[in-house]
Amino acid sequence: MDVLRIVCFFSILFGLFSSGKSGRNVTSRPAAVHIGAIFTFDSTIGKVAKIAIEEAVKDVNANSSILPGTELVVTMTNSNCSGFVGMVQALQFMETDIIAIIGPQSSVVAHIISHVANELQVPLLSFAATDPTLNSLQFPYFVRTTQSDLYQMAAIAEIVEYYGWKAVIAIFIDDDNGRNGVAALSDKLAEKRFRISFKAGIHPDSGVGRAEIMDILVKVALLESRVIVLHVDPSLGFKVFSVAKYLGMMGNGYVWIATDWLSSVLDSAAHLPSDTMESLQGVLALRQHTPDSDRKRAFSSRWNKLTGGSLGLNSYGLYAYDSVWLVAHAIDAFLGQGGVISFSNDSRLRSVESGNLHLDAMSIFDGGGLLLNNILQSDLVGLTGHIKFDSERSLILPAYDVINVIGTGFRRVGYWSNYSGLSTVPPETLYGRPTNHSDANQHLYDVIWPGETLKPPRGWVFPNNGKPLRIGVPIRVSFKEFVSPVRGSDTFKGFCIDVFTAAVNLLPYPVLYQFVPFGDGKRNPSYNKLVNMITTGVFDAAVGDIAIVTNRTKILDFTQPYAASGLVVVAPFKKLNTGAWAFLRPFSPLMWIVTSCFFLVVGIVVWILEHRINDEFRGPPKRQIITVLWFSLSTLFFAHRENTMSTLGRFVLLIWLFVVLIINSSYTASLTSILTVQQLSSPIKGIESLKETHDPIGYQVGSFAEYYLNEELGIPKYRLVELGSPEAYARALQQGPKNGGVAAVVDELPYVESFLSSQCKFRIVGQEFTKSGWGFAFPRDSPLAIDISTAILELSENGDLQRIHDKWFMQSSCSSETSELESDRLHLKSFWGLFLICGLVCLIALFIYFLQIVRQLSDAKPEEDISANTQGSSRSGRLQKLLSLMDEKEDQSKSNKKRRVEMHENGRDDCELGKNPKSKKSEVATGSNIT
Repeated sequence: MDVLRIVCFFSILFGLFSSGKSGRNVTSRPAAVHIGAIFTFDSTIGKVAKIAIEEAVKDVNANSSILPGTELVVTMTNSNCSGFVGMVQALQFMETDIIAIIGPQSSVVAHIISHVANELQVPLLSFAATDPTLNSLQFPYFVRTTQSDLYQMAAIAEIVEYYGWKAVIAIFIDDDNGRNGVAALSDKLAEKRFRISFKAGIHPDSGVGRAEIMDILVKVALLESRVIVLHVDPSLGFKVFSVAKYLGMMGNGYVWIATDWLSSVLDSAAHLPSDTMESLQGVLALRQHTPDSDRKRAFSSRWNKLTGGSLGLNSYGLYAYDSVWLVAHAIDAFLGQGGVISFSNDSRLRSVESGNLHLDAMSIFDGGGLLLNNILQSDLVGLTGHIKFDSERSLILPAYDVINVIGTGFRRVGYWSNYSGLSTVPPETLYGRPTNHSDANQHLYDVIWPGETLKPPRGWVFPNNGKPLRIGVPIRVSFKEFVSPVRGSDTFKGFCIDVFTAAVNLLPYPVLYQFVPFGDGKRNPSYNKLVNMITTGVFDAAVGDIAIVTNRTKILDFTQPYAASGLVVVAPFKKLNTGAWAFLRPFSPLMWIVTSCFFLVVGIVVWILEHRINDEFRGPPKRQIITVLWFSLSTLFFAHRENTMSTLGRFVLLIWLFVVLIINSSYTASLTSILTVQQLSSPIKGIESLKETHDPIGYQVGSFAEYYLNEELGIPKYRLVELGSPEAYARALQQGPKNGGVAAVVDELPYVESFLSSQCKFRIVGQEFTKSGWGFAFPRDSPLAIDISTAILELSENGDLQRIHDKWFMQSSCSSETSELESDRLHLKSFWGLFLICGLVCLIALFIYFLQIVRQLSDAKPEEDISANTQGSSRSGRLQKLLSLMDEKEDQSKSNKKRRVEMHENGRDDCELGKNPKSKKSEVATGSNIT
């Protein structure tokens, strides 16, 4: 009976234990915690990662400061780079006590497993999935413990910018990782106004043969760009380089940039076959940068002992090692926070009829959110440097090494970091300095390029496998000195052709081209149609007198302007005789009126200021009026005889004489020009006056002048008349608008200068009202446009451009005449500042003067009050006193005031001292006689 009771007791304990096991609820600080690892064991990355993860687990369990009393157990499975296999293995992990998964290494597998991790709330830490689209919004439980390809593509874009290339070709493996990586590259290039000119995807199947790769590379060889970015896996990448070597695409002129797949192979392989290394010569590659440290060097030494030198340590192995430590620290913090490793069933899985899949065995990790939060808040130092996540859940301070494959190995030519760009200094050295992304701060060591050359390749060649460029040239029927076909040949001549030929001869490489005529030869062709045919691929470029205007620059690239060109107005003129009234022409009528008024105003102001103290400005009214008029007019010749005695009067006169000096000098200069230079007059003064009329306007057939006059200036089309030749210009201008001709012709400056070189009856009126130039047109982002622009600048600097101009254009036969169009009259707007200053001075002087008068009036207040009482009206008395004071001479006023004061004091003394009043009367009488 006792035995039966003991058996039942142990049965109950075993049942309780089994029940707890089925619920998978474990108390805090368990004896062991389990994590999983999914990656491909036999891949380049997987071979290194397997050893790194095993060593990391050993180091964690040997370290008593982390997970004390708890053993970290890792279960590794081989996904064979299969998304389906990886998903099955992840589901199998969910049937056990796995609380975190390290891996996978493939971005394709990571996309699939991340859905499982999200549902069951198990953190997924990938040390090699670099796809930029694996973001935290879609996959919150996915944590990337390596660098995203977003930064790798940013580094490639800065390398492209550093060497001045404009376009690249992307060859990629056509899966999630390849497509999304190239999309990130396209975005980073677009930020710098560069582009991917061609994308070639390769099937991700490992059985892709040389024939398929050769078809792709043959297409690439026929393209313009020679900068190729290779974003594939190692097995496919070496096939591409082998075929490229066979096709001669690893020689001079080519640039190959490999993503970090190549550096991983070079780091981990003990040695590569000689033919493989031969096909890699001159290739640039990126490698995730890990700072040098004592821990890293110690681990590298330990690694060599473990592998016996048969397997190298690459950066992904270092990130795999650090991922284990990252999980260990997060679990330690989780347990320290009282976290319990427990699981609960998912009701959604129970509702699914799983059959033999046993979906009901999978459970949600209850502490997944807390563990994930601890992972993201980690801040530690590992073999790869500082491990910390930013707000985007990316590792901080991303950086890459830039390596150059040469000989039997490779060498580092610089670094790239998101902090400071390209440099030859390790990024960790620059983190303590202010960030500097300026072009002057970007540096790399010399690279040995394919073909064993140190000179950076140009990055492009002419497309179509050496076929000559088809250059469209307009067939002009007028102004043939600019461009015209040579009879009996397929060549052209003219100013524009000579400039283009001279520029091409300055290029450091040969350019094959052929001129293709455009137009029927009966009338000037439409230049808008010519440039549009470049965008459709009919022409590879256009050479001629092509104006650089806004609507054309939106669809094409132009070279540096080689000739200034803007729209001007040409009109007939007539010669003006000076005549008897020529002396009135220097000033406009308003200028004459204002000047006359100021002469009168200044004379009146000076009279007011001088009237009380200056005898020359006193006397009868008739005399005073004559004095004012004479004084004001005589200042014109600085011949005034009246002296000014007051300070205010002298100040006003000084300012006025300065104004008179300026007006006098301007009048003299203008009158001299009118009387000595032949004056030409035209009713049209410029484009504005031409717009105000309703007369017809001529323009050259095919010129953009029609579009500008109609669309930009709003001149109706019925006023615009097509003219096809210089002779038609002259004929229409001579006839005039009343006889079926035109009032003026609007055309580009070079044509007008050529026209006026032999036509002396017409002149340019007004100013050039558009600013543009002539250039050669090329397709968008054509590197040839940049090189031709540089050559044109060189032609301009060495004087060849001017010599070509002088060769084709003779000097004007009218240049000996000193004729000029009637100059504008001098208007008030040119002198209003002087008149304003003079007017302000006059007002200020009068204001000060009247203040002095009012002050004197207030000093005589007692006497004014007596006078006001006598007259009976205070206001009229004050006004009369003010006017009398202003008219009274200042010396008399002062003496009278003084005399009144003395009389008052003497009277007071007589009363006090009893003096004889007769003596006082005699003194007063004597004073009166003196007065």
